[in-house]
Amino acid sequence: MNLNITRKNNNLPLVTIAIPTYNRADAYLKEAIQSAINQTYPNLEIIISDNCSSDDTGLIVESFNDSRIQYYRHDENIGANNNFNFCLKKATGVFFLLLHDDDLIDEDFVQKCMVSAKNRLEVGIIRTGTRVIDSDGNVLNETPNTVGGLPTEDFIRVWFDWKTALYLCSTLFNTKRLKEIGGFQSRPYLFQDVFAELKMDSKYGRIDIQDVKASFRQHSEEMTFASGIRSWCEDSLFLLDSICGLVTKDIATIRKEGLSYFSRFNHELACKIKSPLNRYIAYLTIIKAFKTVFLRDLILRTLRRSFIYPPLQFIKRRILPSYNQ
Repeated sequence: MNLNITRKNNNLPLVTIAIPTYNRADAYLKEAIQSAINQTYPNLEIIISDNCSSDDTGLIVESFNDSRIQYYRHDENIGANNNFNFCLKKATGVFFLLLHDDDLIDEDFVQKCMVSAKNRLEVGIIRTGTRVIDSDGNVLNETPNTVGGLPTEDFIRVWFDWKTALYLCSTLFNTKRLKEIGGFQSRPYLFQDVFAELKMDSKYGRIDIQDVKASFRQHSEEMTFASGIRSWCEDSLFLLDSICGLVTKDIATIRKEGLSYFSRFNHELACKIKSPLNRYIAYLTIIKAFKTVFLRDLILRTLRRSFIYPPLQFIKRRILPSYNQ
């Protein structure tokens, strides 16, 4: 199906890089904008949507003096997710990147994506690998994108097995298609990016690039309140139900593996809560949400860290081979 392609004089499809921001003028905003400006791909529009910041965000943007930048400032804070969708509404490129104001992309990120796309401008998403960096920009880990050629069901299962990472900074969306599915939506707006990525993949397909070309910044702040876990659990179950509605096969297996993935995900969030009492309340919240799955997985993780796990694995493989069948 032919799409309505926006082009400039260089005859290349226009790509939108959108940076929603709030009070990051003194932190990472300048680096994020610089990584967008430094792109080797020539046909870009850069949208910066300021969610009513109280700092010098406007001055930071103005200091770049780049004609490709479109700067919008909201008169009041409209919420993070509404700001994401505002960026999408303003985008006119064929493809769309939502770059958080503390994340980064390599200078050839867009170029690599567009070369890989060739003439497949109808594809839903284009993905690269992702590195995780800390507050100071040090690399914590890198995850190449190794899911090339996998159908949606297997792509999801690889994610559930912690072997691929889903981040906005390493995902280029088809702008028209993303608008058609309603942009970024989920219940408490925590997994809205993941849901959009998986929905676009299931409906319109994807292109995978193995190389790591984007950086997600992981901050050192700890969670303070257990109430946040309740929202994460709610959105986890909402996302899992939505995923099961997207796939056409292996639904029971995907639900089972998804429950295990999200119980572990939320447990790791709960471990970051400072207060022992709030952390205990968070564990109870996870148990209520995931029931026996959480307890089973917690026991298995504890066993794997103990000295008795290797002998148990030996018994499973050698003495009870039928157990694996």
